[in-house]
Amino acid sequence: MVKPLNNKRKDLASLALSVVILILLNFIGSKLFFRLDLTSENRYTLSKATKQMVEDLDDVVFVRVYLDGDLPAGFKRLRNSTKELLDELRAVSSENIQYEFIDPSADPDQKVRNDVYRQLSKMGLQYTNLEYMEGDKKLEKIIFPGAMVAYKNKEIPLQLLKSKIGANPEVMLNNSVQQLEFEIANAIRKLTIDVKPKIAFIEGQGELKELDVKDITFELSQFYNVERIRINQQLDALNNVDAIIIAKPDSLFDEKDKFIIDQFIMRGGKCLWLIDQLQVNHDSLQKNSFTFAIGRSLNIDDQLFKYGARINSDLVLDLQSSPIPVVLGYIGNQPQQKLFPWYFYPLVIPISDNPLVKNLNAVRFQYGSSVDTIAKPGIKKTFLLHSSKYTKMLNSPVRVSLNILRDEPQMEQYNKPHVPMAVLLEGEFESVYKNRLPQNLLENNLIKFKEKSKATKMIVIGDGDIIRNDIVMSTGKPYPLGYDRFSDNIYANKNFILNCMNYLLDDSGLISVRGKEIQLRLLDKGKLAKEKAAWQFLNIFIPILLVIVSAILLFFIRKRKYA
Repeated sequence: MVKPLNNKRKDLASLALSVVILILLNFIGSKLFFRLDLTSENRYTLSKATKQMVEDLDDVVFVRVYLDGDLPAGFKRLRNSTKELLDELRAVSSENIQYEFIDPSADPDQKVRNDVYRQLSKMGLQYTNLEYMEGDKKLEKIIFPGAMVAYKNKEIPLQLLKSKIGANPEVMLNNSVQQLEFEIANAIRKLTIDVKPKIAFIEGQGELKELDVKDITFELSQFYNVERIRINQQLDALNNVDAIIIAKPDSLFDEKDKFIIDQFIMRGGKCLWLIDQLQVNHDSLQKNSFTFAIGRSLNIDDQLFKYGARINSDLVLDLQSSPIPVVLGYIGNQPQQKLFPWYFYPLVIPISDNPLVKNLNAVRFQYGSSVDTIAKPGIKKTFLLHSSKYTKMLNSPVRVSLNILRDEPQMEQYNKPHVPMAVLLEGEFESVYKNRLPQNLLENNLIKFKEKSKATKMIVIGDGDIIRNDIVMSTGKPYPLGYDRFSDNIYANKNFILNCMNYLLDDSGLISVRGKEIQLRLLDKGKLAKEKAAWQFLNIFIPILLVIVSAILLFFIRKRKYA
């Protein structure tokens, strides 16, 4: 009887040890987060910039995600991907990233739900009124695919769903999953940044007024200190400025001011050029049904040429365009309007893989011009935005008339595909004043002339209105940048400008995270519908058959062994 008792004790000891090991493994697993990324595109690997940023957190960042509850499959994937990313960020940050998921539609009372929806909208989150099929039923659901990110005493909204004109829902959701790391990391950066770089809107040459750029100024101020500076021939006007924005000047640059801008760039300063090469009076068009686009003399063509870019004296017409209202007649005193696509307002959907514009929605141009590059040694040139494949170009002077809408466009005339309209220049630029200054100015210690720049960047765009917000006439307040009050669409102008400045001034490399690509491996719906019965049979009966065969084999093995 001793031997069985010893075996029993050994069994109990083994059981107790197994339980202890399981408890320890669960405890360790709850404290440690680890996963092995075996995907070809490294979709589950955080970038170095993101890791460094969250590791440096000195307080908790709390994320409230309003994407929970009964969701369609695509949004469940977005929700799960968001949770996985937050788990990984929490592990890297020593639990300085915390989160909760909330279902804004959880309350059965419709009035309570509507109050929650209104509150979330006031906080800056956009809702999606989703229609989807569940079996044979067509269902409708309001979803807030966004989050509120809080740090210390600051809180900002974060939109998780990224829309894109012309993309199907699966592609949009996949793009949203791709951008999760960048969007969340960018929100954290916005909240935690201590020393903000300084951006200056240049004044003095008829640039856009403060109210015209009020919306983008507010958005930029989340990341940067934003000012308006009139150079006024002062050599130190741009001291301590990291980047300048030249937004739609309409008059000549003074040669001294131009020199100061040149030397600012030579010292490593960044510049965003938003230039209207032709002047178009759109108000005149509305009154008289036609106007003329004539060239502007700004005294910067030679400067841009020296840096490696040229904005041409033309207008780009694109069949892929945003609409304007046209009066067709009157009933009494009331004008009868209809929206027509206005080919002078191209909707530019980025085709470049550059992280600055990748997966960006359409950007609206207004009377934009084409941009060329000039061969300059040591300068890397990257075209960021192109027109569609149905493009026509008109050289200055151009008659702009509403009569163009009377007839269907002649497709053979729109035969200039993918005309470049924005370019990124990177490298060491040569001063436009090289070999042009007298010796006494070259030796002046106050001027400290540089004929070649440090490694720096600039972006040249053939349209000034791309950064201009419309104004609510009744209140004098700005519409959001990119909002088209006629079609009620929101274009990506704001995101594009923010990306431009982030790219020019980002030393952390966070903008490169936007280039992360996750391949979308969708099921072939046609093949799935055709072979549905066969796949159902394979998935239901093959596992059962394998279990039966295994049981029979096991039976015969045991019978042979113990016979």
